[in-house]
Amino acid sequence: MKKILLATVALAALAAPAAAADLAARPTYTKAPVLAPVELWTGFYIGAMGGYATTDNGGLLSPKGGLVGGTVGYNWQSANWVFGLEADAAWADIKDSVGGVVPGFGAVSVASKMDATGTVRGRIGYAFGPTLLYATGGYAWADNKITLSALGVGVSDSQFLSGWTVGAGGEWMFAPKWSVKAEYLYKSFGSKSYFGGALPSGDLNLHTVQVGVNYHF
Repeated sequence: MKKILLATVALAALAAPAAAADLAARPTYTKAPVLAPVELWTGFYIGAMGGYATTDNGGLLSPKGGLVGGTVGYNWQSANWVFGLEADAAWADIKDSVGGVVPGFGAVSVASKMDATGTVRGRIGYAFGPTLLYATGGYAWADNKITLSALGVGVSDSQFLSGWTVGAGGEWMFAPKWSVKAEYLYKSFGSKSYFGGALPSGDLNLHTVQVGVNYHF
């Protein structure tokens, strides 16, 4: 019995240094720290944009056409959330016309042309690193002209339109300080009267798809 006990103690003594050496050789792991999102989007920006607009007013005229202009705005990023304010203004060529022959008047036509439009909007989005997805909405404006022609004579009346807009888009920071974006905006201006109230226009609603490039300060 004493021999068995001595043999057991001897084996335990020999195994202990080996076990300690094995534990020391094993690598130790520590949990990686959680990194806060990099704030790529905070700050002022300025850019250029262009797009195409169609209407869904369902009236006699359905203006459509292109636009090109500029953008200025500011973003504030908190974690992955991005809040912003943006304004844009564009020259436009959104137009349509109809005509026919009226007995006693000859060729008669009615034309509508929007030559400028813009918005002032809030934005809220979620950033996936250099990619930002956002919703937007706010105030929209436009300058629209109606022209009536008959007997070879044309008369025009321009009105400033005020309304609202809502939409969504995405933006990608493709290089330091530079981003590209694409967005859809729905603009509603309601109805307006021309020529002293003699010609109501009906509702004018625009569907606008536009793209742009921005420089961030």
